[in-house]
Amino acid sequence: MNPRLQAFLNAEIESLKERGIDRMPRVLQGAARSRVRIDGREIIQLSSNNYLGLTTHPKVVSAAARALEEFGAGPGAVRSIAGTMTLHLELERRLARFKGTPAALVFQSGYTANVGVVSTLMQEGDLIVSDELNHASIIDGCRLCKAERAIYRHLDYAHLHEILKRARAGKTGKILVVADGVFSMDGDLSDLKAIAGLCAEYDAIPMVDDAHATGVMGRDGRGTVDHCGVSDRWDIQIGTMSKAFGVMGGYVCCSRELMEFYVHKARPFLFSSAHPPAVIAACIAAVDVLESEPHWVARLWENTRFFKEGLRRLGFNTGSSTTPITPVIIGSGAKAARFSDDLFARGVFAQGIYFPMVAEEKSRVRTIVMATHTRDDLTEALKAFEEVGRGLGVI
Repeated sequence: MNPRLQAFLNAEIESLKERGIDRMPRVLQGAARSRVRIDGREIIQLSSNNYLGLTTHPKVVSAAARALEEFGAGPGAVRSIAGTMTLHLELERRLARFKGTPAALVFQSGYTANVGVVSTLMQEGDLIVSDELNHASIIDGCRLCKAERAIYRHLDYAHLHEILKRARAGKTGKILVVADGVFSMDGDLSDLKAIAGLCAEYDAIPMVDDAHATGVMGRDGRGTVDHCGVSDRWDIQIGTMSKAFGVMGGYVCCSRELMEFYVHKARPFLFSSAHPPAVIAACIAAVDVLESEPHWVARLWENTRFFKEGLRRLGFNTGSSTTPITPVIIGSGAKAARFSDDLFARGVFAQGIYFPMVAEEKSRVRTIVMATHTRDDLTEALKAFEEVGRGLGVI
């Protein structure tokens, strides 16, 4: 190895060790269920984005198997050349219907959807206005284009108002206001009614990343635009198929014109291979399940309320979360990592989260309950949290 590279890597790894946060990912030895097998043990899973348990839903699994037999293992090309199959178009039609938009376009992931949508649309002379706690994919999309950027304080719509007013007093071109629907680390919500009103007042384009809201918020999981009742005032909805849908992929739901623009211009769409047929078929089946089996969303919220109440009753600081994402604020990266390790020793997998994902002083263990957790699962997990919390002096 190059000596400079070796020295750089050694220093970086040593820094992680000194801070007590050198952890390699846990390895699942089976399906991503509410209880998973790791290191030969059955562990209660509280770190999965598989909100509704659809990764193993029989309809989703069987749809993937059928598509593999009929369409083969892969598409053979990028979408824009020879990789678009009838399955891709069907998923886009179903997503548009589900979200109540004229059109949809599927990307390789939620990350590439945000990067492609933001960087392609916004150009020199434009302005992107972003919540300070938006997802890294939104930030990277902003960095990849020549538009100006402004950051408003988290959920501070008076500050957003000031930025928009100042921008429209100048010669700014297009203005894009972008926010997470549900924030992935804190579990709090954007007020899309407030954002929609300000966008209408200042001729701005509203965009939401609903990765952690689709399948969770709104009617049968249609997301925060539906939850906030602003479907007729919203231009761009980003989402992912890898969380509540239980599969993988990203998408944008929007107007027909904007979809066609991205088909011809968005680099992640143009230069990445299309999804394998089995993946797309599984995604379609997951949409079917969300539309026909609403009890999964109801059960998710029953479990969420039970687990949140239990954590708060024990005295943990769960921040401002109002969704199934419930952080347990610890206060330092090393302590959050130790807390996670001690939970794992007691049969609970809840990942420690620390800088650079969150500020060091807001290090935490992030929990996400699933619709498929039983009451016994969650009661056992709360007991482990109590034992570790008292042992480490967190409660």
